[in-house]
Amino acid sequence: MTHCGLPSRFIGVFDSGVGGVSVWREIARQLPHEDVVYLGDQAHVPYGLRSLDEVRSFSEGVVRFLLDHGAKVIVIACNAASAASLYYLRNLFPEVPFVGMEPAVKPAAERTRTGVVGVIATRTTFQGKLFASLLQRYARDVRVVTEVGSGLVEAVEAGALDTPETEELLRKHLAPLVEAGADQLVLGCTHYPFLRSMIERIVGDCMAVIDPAPAVARQTACVLAREGLEAGYPRAGDHVFCTTGDVADFAAMLERLLPQPVLQGNCEVRAARWREGRLELVE
Repeated sequence: MTHCGLPSRFIGVFDSGVGGVSVWREIARQLPHEDVVYLGDQAHVPYGLRSLDEVRSFSEGVVRFLLDHGAKVIVIACNAASAASLYYLRNLFPEVPFVGMEPAVKPAAERTRTGVVGVIATRTTFQGKLFASLLQRYARDVRVVTEVGSGLVEAVEAGALDTPETEELLRKHLAPLVEAGADQLVLGCTHYPFLRSMIERIVGDCMAVIDPAPAVARQTACVLAREGLEAGYPRAGDHVFCTTGDVADFAAMLERLLPQPVLQGNCEVRAARWREGRLELVE
């Protein structure tokens, strides 16, 4: 551990809130010996409603925080942040390995039988160059129908995972994709996997739901191996969750979102705060 109580060399994972925990749990499952520090920037959630410049600024601040405390690789567990800032961050920190999120258009295009793929994501994700590049590379021969999932991030952050109001919101957003004949549904926001059971209940057998988190964890493992950064010990990794929001609320959400065994052992929740544009741990 470092002087501030964080692991000395860790995988840094960040999102605007609790959504990226869907990626963290896959990393923890596939890479059980790795130390991981997760940062949820709940002071600015949701990123998907903000301008590209705002998201880029917040992302840079979070990355600097993680690197200052010993991150060896950065996983941007947020589609909006990846869309707005992945290229920017790679140029700004050329020596740092980054793993970004992108809507799983490629596997969806490969698997579709109707020739129609549905993607539900935030507005910022659709605005970035990353999504346009995905369509150009992988979706030339299929129709991609997009839907901005307004209100869904806020529902997850509020813990409204199985309420009539959230179900009504989901039905409204999914209806255009169903009507278009999509048989593949790409979850283009890391918050949405926490609504997966409700989504599958709504779409039934007409759509296969694709969550990119397992693929992101595999890519993280590949990057660690390629860069020679794998953990050199067999013990269970330490996990620290930091939030720029309310620590008690964040801890309660983690208890609700994650299977209890996942949170047992080397795990703690810490507070962080923004001060004059910089992010710091609260001791």
